[in-house]
Amino acid sequence: MENGEDDATRSGLRDPKRAVRTLGASVLGLEAIVLLMALAPMRMLKVPHLGWAVTVVLVLTAAAIVLAGMTKRAWAWHAGTVLQLALLPCYFFHWSLTAIGVVFLGAWLYTLHVRKVLSRPPVRDTTPG
Repeated sequence: MENGEDDATRSGLRDPKRAVRTLGASVLGLEAIVLLMALAPMRMLKVPHLGWAVTVVLVLTAAAIVLAGMTKRAWAWHAGTVLQLALLPCYFFHWSLTAIGVVFLGAWLYTLHVRKVLSRPPVRDTTPG
């Protein structure tokens, strides 16, 4: 076995921590793209307080991009959760921003679940047979 590991402690992935970081960065990166794409229809939808709405969306987009690059650090995962929750009160600007927040909150919660599952060693059936 590689690096002295036996079959009972291997997850099946070469680098589970890297896989989780990549998943987290992918979710945050996709969220940043969707937030940027949400800017275009805002003017046509006559969003009240358009200047504030654009500013908030750009700040949240920048935060998502920065956090996507920081997933090696434990605090970035907590900040990612805060980012997801920060989108929910954007209903004040337009309901679609809250919808984006709900969708990505679900994706983020799933990512946190995967991170938790892959952080512990797998359970293997050790009975011969």
